[in-house]
Amino acid sequence: MTGRRDGTLMRNTGHSLRGSRIAIAIVIGVLLGCVFAFLFPHGLFVSSPIPGRRISKSNTQVGSGPCESSERINMLKSEFVTVSEKNAELKKQIRELTEKLQLAEQGKDHAQKQALVLGEQHKAGPFGTVKGLRTNPVVISDESVNPRLAKILEKVAVERELIVALANSNVKDILEVWFTGIKRVGIPNYLVVALDEEIANFCKSNDVPVYRRDPDESIDSIGRTGGNHAVSGLKFRILREFLQLGYSVLLSDVDIVYLQNPFDHLYRDSDVESMTDGHDNKTAYGFDDVFDEPSMGWSRYAHTMRIWVYNSGFFYIRPTIPSIELLDRVAGRLSREPYSWDQAVFNEEFFYPSHPGYGGLHAARRTMDFCLFMNSKVLFKTVRNDAVLSKLKPVIIHVNYHPDKLTRMKAIVEYYVNGKQDALKPFPDGSDW
Repeated sequence: MTGRRDGTLMRNTGHSLRGSRIAIAIVIGVLLGCVFAFLFPHGLFVSSPIPGRRISKSNTQVGSGPCESSERINMLKSEFVTVSEKNAELKKQIRELTEKLQLAEQGKDHAQKQALVLGEQHKAGPFGTVKGLRTNPVVISDESVNPRLAKILEKVAVERELIVALANSNVKDILEVWFTGIKRVGIPNYLVVALDEEIANFCKSNDVPVYRRDPDESIDSIGRTGGNHAVSGLKFRILREFLQLGYSVLLSDVDIVYLQNPFDHLYRDSDVESMTDGHDNKTAYGFDDVFDEPSMGWSRYAHTMRIWVYNSGFFYIRPTIPSIELLDRVAGRLSREPYSWDQAVFNEEFFYPSHPGYGGLHAARRTMDFCLFMNSKVLFKTVRNDAVLSKLKPVIIHVNYHPDKLTRMKAIVEYYVNGKQDALKPFPDGSDW
């Protein structure tokens, strides 16, 4: 009995000692863990060292833990700010790309959306009664473009429209016939844009409204010494300011004789009304010209639409967006293509339709009556030889088909103004060369 009790006591004592050792080991482990946690807050091995810093002995000292933790927090904040800024920039770029995409999509149905903005939608009426819009709204006047010119136009223009001509000293004699005819008819709203000081003084001495532009070397060098074609190219750039100021302009070359007031014969239903180089109904207003190619057999005949070009030396242009776009297109091409003829470029930009790689101009146009706004081919080849037509009095006559301009202009004045019936007879139909 005693032996069993002693054995039992020994076993119980052994179990107690083992339990105490385990408890002590646990306590020691916890204490060591606390010590290591305090000394090494980031662990014994740092897998991702802080960028731009080297781990030194000083970093492992007891007092370095809180300092390093604070620096890392600041670094993370800085990185967060940087990432946030980049994110904001990316969002901005995405918004811009989205807006551009939306604008591109809007361009596909621009005409319909423009109609919605300008007015309410309408149902189509009965057959034969439907008419599309032809007259674009005028732009808002912007006097900040040229305050000095704005003041001149307020005095000269009538109902916000006027005749404008460009001139330098090379055309002084022709210019005198030009403004003498205007004065004789009694047209008050006209203005000469003087391209040199001599013409400016000449106009002032003859009581002719004149505008001398501010110095611009790139333009003035052409204005002082340029020939007819060079000066003609300038008008598209200069006219832009008139339109931006909200004025309609009847652009006129100086080789024109005025016999009536042209403002009494305008329709004003289009962006541009222009005189034509055509000489009869077909060439002036268009016709179906059949092209024959015999090698095609059954389909040898191809129909083409033909019209003789608009004359860029006499046209009425309203202050609309399509009109300004036309001027910009022509002026831009002439600056890039110095050897191009302004009248050819004017017509190409006006008439070429939209096609792959090119967006055409969406502008309304009207061809002037070629018997009222007459070119010199019509006069010398047809009218003067016709007993009925010779009795009609045109509004203007443009001596555009002949180089001997001054003598023919004076003869036209003698014939239509002074009644000299044989004044036009000495001249050939065309020119001598």
